[in-house]
Amino acid sequence: MAVFTPVSEAEAGTYLGAYDLGRLEALTPIAEGVENTNYRLQTTSGRFVLTLFEHRTRADALPFCLGLTEHLADRGYPAPRPMPDRAGHWIGRLNGRPASIIEWREGDWLRTPGLDDQHTAGQALAQLHMAATDFDGQRANPVGPAAWRALADRCATVAGGEDRRMLQRLERELAGTIEQSLRKLPQGPVHADYFPDNVLFLNGAVSGVIDFYFACVDTLAYDLAIALNAWAFDATGGANPPAIAAFLAGYESVRPLSPAERAALPDLGARAVVRFTLTRLHDRLLAPPDALVTAKDPAPFLRRLDYWRAVFA
Repeated sequence: MAVFTPVSEAEAGTYLGAYDLGRLEALTPIAEGVENTNYRLQTTSGRFVLTLFEHRTRADALPFCLGLTEHLADRGYPAPRPMPDRAGHWIGRLNGRPASIIEWREGDWLRTPGLDDQHTAGQALAQLHMAATDFDGQRANPVGPAAWRALADRCATVAGGEDRRMLQRLERELAGTIEQSLRKLPQGPVHADYFPDNVLFLNGAVSGVIDFYFACVDTLAYDLAIALNAWAFDATGGANPPAIAAFLAGYESVRPLSPAERAALPDLGARAVVRFTLTRLHDRLLAPPDALVTAKDPAPFLRRLDYWRAVFA
């Protein structure tokens, strides 16, 4: 989450007037993340999140993203429910951006998850995959392999020094092709950004899974590989094998992997490294200079590639 588009209290109050959510009491910017503009919205009826969708979240993808969270919430999964306005619409416009108000989920994300937390987070990801099985929306992965070339080319226009060296290593990965066998693995709706800061805990349980704006239909084991990269490596990019084992055990306690999925995990893990290194590098190099945004260093993510390629060798 981040703030790219400023919103005043008066503007938020006017926008809120289309909803039956009470009067605005406080508007607080949320600076974490790098994708959309987010504010904590306190009203006389409760707490919500006001999101303005920026360049990487296409307006025509929002019915899928918000529809998936509604679908999951209807099935008891702790996803934030989108709030409809009085006309029944989830999506409006505010300061030139598509905008939505969504449910606030209580809890905090874990900076240093323990092995029990890893297991619980793995279970919650598998529960998401199972609960989404009968969701019939369709969206291709917006930052799948088809988008990587364009991201790399944009980075190359401004990258120098260490950034240029990272791009050169990524180029070797981009030269590879996706094995047809990976396309035959089980597919379905996925979160595609299941990082610790998108998973809230309360009293040892997952109380909220948020930020579904990269959600799409893709390979389920790829979503798991993204999550392993996010949860089971340290701040320098080094692997934590006990954490990998705990997360996997939690996932498979709900949805056991097939032999083909398990065999593909190292390659899927490497592909996830390419995706997140590229997007982090792109955001660091090309984010607007006046954006209130927490940039993330791509280098530790790229170091994960050493682990996955060693496993895959």
